[in-house]
Amino acid sequence: MKCEHCTRKECSKKTKTDDQENASVDVPSPAQENGEKGEFHKLADAKIFLSDCLACDSCVSAEEGIQVSQQNAKDFFQVLNLNKKCDTSKHRVLAVSVCPQSLPYFAAKFSLSVTDASRRLCGFLKSLGVHYVFDTTIAADFSILESQKEFVRRFRQHNEEEPALPMLTSACPGWVRYAERVLGHPVTPHLCTAKSPQQIMGSLVKDYFARRQNLSPDKIFHVIVAPCYDKKLEALQEDVLTASRGSRGTDCVLTSGEIAQMMEQSDVSVREAALDTLFGNVKEEELRRHDGAGSDGYLAHIFRHAAKELFNEDVGEVTYRALRNKDFQEVTLEKSGEVLLRFAAAYGFRNIQNVVLKLKKGKFPYHFVEVLACAGGCLNGRGQAQTADGRTDKALLQKMKGIYADIPVQLPEASTHVQELYQEWLDGTDSPRVQEALHTAYQGPGRPADSRDIKW
Repeated sequence: MKCEHCTRKECSKKTKTDDQENASVDVPSPAQENGEKGEFHKLADAKIFLSDCLACDSCVSAEEGIQVSQQNAKDFFQVLNLNKKCDTSKHRVLAVSVCPQSLPYFAAKFSLSVTDASRRLCGFLKSLGVHYVFDTTIAADFSILESQKEFVRRFRQHNEEEPALPMLTSACPGWVRYAERVLGHPVTPHLCTAKSPQQIMGSLVKDYFARRQNLSPDKIFHVIVAPCYDKKLEALQEDVLTASRGSRGTDCVLTSGEIAQMMEQSDVSVREAALDTLFGNVKEEELRRHDGAGSDGYLAHIFRHAAKELFNEDVGEVTYRALRNKDFQEVTLEKSGEVLLRFAAAYGFRNIQNVVLKLKKGKFPYHFVEVLACAGGCLNGRGQAQTADGRTDKALLQKMKGIYADIPVQLPEASTHVQELYQEWLDGTDSPRVQEALHTAYQGPGRPADSRDIKW
């Protein structure tokens, strides 16, 4: 089932079967077409699975499908090899940023602590010729903080004539793409305008870090290691801050599974190394995460902030209540019998479908929804913890959940680096630079030109 052959008017996910969920959209890679074999030629070519996310074949144009297939190890090793062969004036600085939901996968797979796993991963990448390895948690800090501010603003501005609520999260690229390409109005106005952690990390590396290193953005080749394939699609979109300089924020996305396969096939001698920071600090920093069971925890952080900012209520532990299923949960703030805030987490297509239908009917009781395309959250992304036949490795995933839960939680507000960056990089917390670097706008259906006229 190839993207360019899709002519259906309805979203293909609407009536999918279990078999359809595991069908894939195959796009030949340059290596296949040319008969080439790279250093790690056994690696599987990039594919988009209909159950990976919501970016099924109805949302992906033929051209984009080919571009996704090119986001693979071959592209990565081409830059590494050029750095070894060509003159130094043509060398590029390789920077790899690792998503926090990827690290528990490496820890569980190689039976290591999450700290040792990060050091082995960093050492492996540097043994190949990578110059810097970063953690994307700091980018999620910015995304969450901006989402918090936006929710409070929307709550205060909300009225029946011009509803600003509910606010729907925008960190999951599969969900956002589906909302833009398939749903359009009345859904896209409810998307939070804060950029995703991947988009913000691209700006941090190609703008802030590049200037610190006296490099032009195009001299840096930035790779993201992520738990799902949809991050590859997200990387195709130009980043506002760096596009004007002819450089995407992210040049290539490799899934955790692709990197693990490289590690297993490599005979390169590896010396463990600590993760780098954007600030040039030598000292290794403790790994931390946000308050989500398998994701960055936008709901918990925004809920606490809104409770304090809007109602002066201090919330400690956030209590989730499962409703339709374990992937649709509700959180409420109540006082004197009145519900002040009603939040929900909706993971996976079926729950998202119900959210959208209720929203369109005007029968939606929630102020905020954390939306993720993958059932079970980001830890369960299809780019990691998969068996040979493409099923979820449930035993490995269970280990990953335990490992992730043991990583210390730190509030975004508590990061001194983030506060310093607001001042040094963005000229303050409310400057025009903040809007440019940390926020985005959304397109409706009809983009790109060859996409289909899809109706819900």
